[in-house]
Amino acid sequence: MKTKRISWFLSVVLGVGLLGVSQNWAQPKPEKRGPIITQAFAVERGKYGYIWKIYLEAQDPNGQMLKIASVVDEPGVGRYPTDWTYLEPQYRNHFKGYLQWNTFSSHTGYMPEWTQITLRVSVLDKTGNESNEVVFPFTFELTPGQYQYEVPPPFDQGDLAKLGNIIIDLYPPSRPGGNNGANIRE
Repeated sequence: MKTKRISWFLSVVLGVGLLGVSQNWAQPKPEKRGPIITQAFAVERGKYGYIWKIYLEAQDPNGQMLKIASVVDEPGVGRYPTDWTYLEPQYRNHFKGYLQWNTFSSHTGYMPEWTQITLRVSVLDKTGNESNEVVFPFTFELTPGQYQYEVPPPFDQGDLAKLGNIIIDLYPPSRPGGNNGANIRE
């Protein structure tokens, strides 16, 4: 008798469980989604002090983009701390614009010709999801004159929003026997 009751009870529990699954009571977990950088452009060379514009277009299906991370790597110096650009509310779902960086630094009066840096940019949302990372190499050159370039589509259409400024002070590359006073964490 007890065995029949236990069997009946287990049958009912199993039946309700299967019914719940078939009726979609057990909802699947939402897919993890975050921002996506869809387009990006920046020139690859300029003189020291050049005002560098980094063009970006990004979107977030959840409308929760919060900030842009900019990280610089410099051979002989290392990785600089992340610079954060917080997005205004109207850019939470989609933006097309540029970040501006005046490459002149208060730490040094110059950057030697052919000094190379790499800028890495990504977008984070309110929950910490990070977009794809875009990488921009840049070389300092002393070539006289202006650096003329044509901005490619979709950044060539009308006025673009300035999303913010990148504030990173550069150090000249290390020389043998010292780091020129730089205290950068790798």
